[in-house]
Amino acid sequence: MENIRTWFITGASKGFGLSLVRQLLEAGQNVAATSRDLDALVAAVGRTAPNFLPLEVDLANEDSVGCALHQTNAAFKSIDVVINNAGYGIGGSIEELSDRETRDCFEINVFGTLNVIRTVMPYMRAQMSGHIINISSIAGIAATSGWAVYAATKFSVVGLSEVLAQDVAEFGVKVTVVAPGAFRTSFLNTDSINIAQHTIREYTTVHNAQELLLTKDGKQDGDPEKAAAAIIDVAFMENPPLYLLLGDDAFNRAMAKLERLKKEFLLNEELSKAMAYHG
Repeated sequence: MENIRTWFITGASKGFGLSLVRQLLEAGQNVAATSRDLDALVAAVGRTAPNFLPLEVDLANEDSVGCALHQTNAAFKSIDVVINNAGYGIGGSIEELSDRETRDCFEINVFGTLNVIRTVMPYMRAQMSGHIINISSIAGIAATSGWAVYAATKFSVVGLSEVLAQDVAEFGVKVTVVAPGAFRTSFLNTDSINIAQHTIREYTTVHNAQELLLTKDGKQDGDPEKAAAAIIDVAFMENPPLYLLLGDDAFNRAMAKLERLKKEFLLNEELSKAMAYHG
């Protein structure tokens, strides 16, 4: 690994976040890691070191995020790579999920990400460098039945990342959005995924899709350690990609979505182009 950088990673007590923290610390990088539960984070990482700054952060609170980034910059004198990894899944039809359940998911998956970006950009603009890596999902590119609200949050992360990359390029800041498929993390555990408390039995397609996905817990094909290593490699690239698909399933779903989009767009090409104003 090349020069020492400072990494700020959210959702670091499990899954991709934990794998990233462990690999980066092993490589001698400076790591600030956040979690809602500081004790759980420290226990999960299993080590203390001068280059490790564990932080208890409420991502929905901009002041809490700002304080964490201030502590990171004070400790390591820069913030070079931000990985917005925190998030959770939510299953159910739009009708089944309450307004509160829906908003809570957006609060972490979308607004937590925005809080970090908004608060870290002054540091990166001052440095005229940095890399923001947002963890979305293949569900943010090619969604499946039963996960409409989750897909909406992850589509949001894809969209904001695309525009963010254009907006911050003049400051030397890079952006990558990561779309993983199924990896053998804790994502399908009850700690990481919520199912609508109110169910409507008529939604058989939705419920069957949920049940099928949940049966795959612990059987996913993807290795989270390989995913973490790939994300780290991308962060050290001189010209990192805007998109990073992780897993055969993610790649195949994305390519199939491209084909579907092309067919849908061309289906009404003549109508689409017949909108010119003729005064």
